[in-house]
Amino acid sequence: MQKNNSNFANNQSKKPKSEHVVNNDIPYKKVFVLGPENEKIGVLTKEEAIDKASEYKMDLVLISIENNKPITRIIDYGKFKYDKKKKQKAVKEKQSVTINREIRLTPLIGQHDLETKARKAREFILDGNRVKVSVKFRGRERSRTELGEDILNKFYILVEDIAKVSKEATLVNERFLDMYIEKDKKKVEALNKKNNEPSQEQGE
Repeated sequence: MQKNNSNFANNQSKKPKSEHVVNNDIPYKKVFVLGPENEKIGVLTKEEAIDKASEYKMDLVLISIENNKPITRIIDYGKFKYDKKKKQKAVKEKQSVTINREIRLTPLIGQHDLETKARKAREFILDGNRVKVSVKFRGRERSRTELGEDILNKFYILVEDIAKVSKEATLVNERFLDMYIEKDKKKVEALNKKNNEPSQEQGE
């Protein structure tokens, strides 16, 4: 009796840490087996269960331990891992967090500086970030908000091939004119396609 208890304790100490343990790596002498369609097969020795899985040309996978009883299932483990990874990737893409970035402009910004800011904005946009483009008014500039609108238009032209306006320019606290832009996937795909097309000279 003591020997059996010792073996049981050793098995418990070997309780798998990874998500799934497969075939001979399962540290239990007897397991409860579920078939490929999740049907109950019953309690078998580990060797019998692995042989059963082999009949299906599949794997025996430890899926859970309930009340100290190991539950296994016969599945195509390679396909199972592939499908799970695919689902996790899809979920991750849906849950991807949009990061907000900010580009600060002034109503009288020079063309060179405007182009430099636009290049930075392009990096943010292509990384999937949402960009707030903000024109800050000082002193008398507050009465010339049309200057800010003009600058925002010039700025947007520099990124229009990859971006779309997600929120039109809005005056905030009479000091900031804020516009939000983000990546336009269709524009980016069209641009990438165009850039990857061989030129006529190369074709000749």
